[in-house]
Amino acid sequence: MKSDVKFKDRLKYAVDNTFSKGSGALILWLAISSVVIIGFMAVVVTVFKISPDGESPLGFWEAFWRNLMRTLDAGTMGGDAGWGFRIAMLIVTIGGVFVISTLIGILSSAIEAKLDDLRKGHSRLLEENHTVILGWTEQIYTIIPEIVSANENQKSSCIAIMSDHDKVEMEESLQGRIGKTGSTHIVCRTGSPMDINDLSIVSINSARSIIILSPEDSEDPDSEVIKIILAITNHPDRRQEPYHIIAEIRNPRNSEIAKIVGKDELETIQTGEIVARIIAQTCRQSGLSVVYTELMDFGGDEIYIKSFPELVGKTYGEILPLFNKNCVMGIRSAGNPAQLNPPMETGITADDNLVVIAEDDDKIFIDGKSAVQNELIKSIKGDNTKPEKTLLMGWNWKAPSIIRELDNYVPKNSAITIVAAADGIEEKLDELSRELKNQKLTFLEGDITDRKNLESLDLGSFGHIILLCYSDDLAVQKADARTMITLLHLRDIAEKTNQDFSIVSEMLDIRNRNLAEVSQADDFIVSDKLISLMMAQVSENKALNSVFQDIFDTDGSEIYLKPMSEYVETGKPVNFYTAIDSARKKNETAIGYRLVADARNASQAYGIHLNPDKSEKIIFTANDKIVVLAND
Repeated sequence: MKSDVKFKDRLKYAVDNTFSKGSGALILWLAISSVVIIGFMAVVVTVFKISPDGESPLGFWEAFWRNLMRTLDAGTMGGDAGWGFRIAMLIVTIGGVFVISTLIGILSSAIEAKLDDLRKGHSRLLEENHTVILGWTEQIYTIIPEIVSANENQKSSCIAIMSDHDKVEMEESLQGRIGKTGSTHIVCRTGSPMDINDLSIVSINSARSIIILSPEDSEDPDSEVIKIILAITNHPDRRQEPYHIIAEIRNPRNSEIAKIVGKDELETIQTGEIVARIIAQTCRQSGLSVVYTELMDFGGDEIYIKSFPELVGKTYGEILPLFNKNCVMGIRSAGNPAQLNPPMETGITADDNLVVIAEDDDKIFIDGKSAVQNELIKSIKGDNTKPEKTLLMGWNWKAPSIIRELDNYVPKNSAITIVAAADGIEEKLDELSRELKNQKLTFLEGDITDRKNLESLDLGSFGHIILLCYSDDLAVQKADARTMITLLHLRDIAEKTNQDFSIVSEMLDIRNRNLAEVSQADDFIVSDKLISLMMAQVSENKALNSVFQDIFDTDGSEIYLKPMSEYVETGKPVNFYTAIDSARKKNETAIGYRLVADARNASQAYGIHLNPDKSEKIIFTANDKIVVLAND
């Protein structure tokens, strides 16, 4: 059979194989061809003693050099004399036109291809102790500034981002939305986070932490996140030390399988569950979302976990007033989750760390000078048994979880009314209503942007209003636009009817929250922002995840804003040591207060003051609130 193959076919096959090996092989063969042509003609010139008129015969190397010059520049032969020499140089020049020109063209194409490859971001990152973000969503514009803020005290730090987006587009978007990042430089790479080979591009083995974002445009985002976790943990060249992975999981049912895959290397942020709890809690307490934001961002006071050997043997209640500018929140024993607001008689052991609020980790001091004004302490128990009416408008995948969570907080015989217009809602609510223990559920189908529908709802009869985005069916901007229209209608109705609604609005894009602040609403829940803040905090300190989980867990102590009049005398100057002691006597931990006079003032954080100077005296009014960690 081989004898039937023609030489022409073999030559063509060999050429095809050469071309398939890429630019390097072509450059090598063309370079060899050039040397052969130049060398062969140098031999001809030397053997036949061909030389320009009036010159002595050329040696081989002199002929080789002149041939080389003519292949690189055809104009060199313009001054040649003697027809024999001219013909020989013409042959060399023609060979150079075909071979050398092709070689230069391939070199140029190879350089362009390399530059294009660099532009696409396929080169390997050479960094250590950096933060890796896998995926690209709107959350990235919140996470990056928080990490940048956390790294301000470092001389140099790096954030590496990898997604299937174009590298240049990512860089331009970050430059436009975030701007300068100080000592932290951001590197973007294009690749698939689920591809084991692409993960090596961002050097996950030398990374301090790895953040996995839940894809926005996926029908099953959790499955993609789990695949990425598998790609990281099962990487063939993985390091021996454990990874620090933070992953966003939307459906609580997928959290268990994610933990099986990631084991102790993974910290999960359960988006749907946490957002549902936050909305359920904040709809009943105006200002609570601001408290959460203040605790989670790196801009002001933050949560730290630190050991204090000198406090071993004291009880939790005894150490509360020992810090003048740090509020203690709880205890975290070695290897165990954090316990916020433990029983006041809980003893501090050598294995315990304190969970404290501080401006920075180097500004935590035991310098308290307790000066409790006992005569100003009040002990009044509020009545929390009155049934509540809640109005939920709009619909998305988080709505059922919000209704379930709200059922854990409201008293018996409470009611919730859902107003929305989407397919299949009524069937879901029929099943959900059978699970509720404390609320009676009513469904009204209608357009929440229609002014007539809103005015017909008797809004003043509802104690709380929750406004959700239609994020399941609409793009982010369209969903936020509908929410904003409804919100503006609600505020206008409140103003014209002289009613004050307690509204919690969900907005997906932080920029839309800033636009909506003209409505004077003092509480917005930007779900992506809060989750992003939490992910940024946990990426810097793994132990904080258990703190946040305890804050949002209905079984433990949670954050409440309660009337200050139930704790201290109002209308008289009182320090925060007194408020802390009053809360302690109720088995609660005080961490701040809210001044209702600033409830509409965004520049004053809507009146929220966390981790205050305990020695400073303040005159509270009957409407002001104390921020406490309590069981109910």
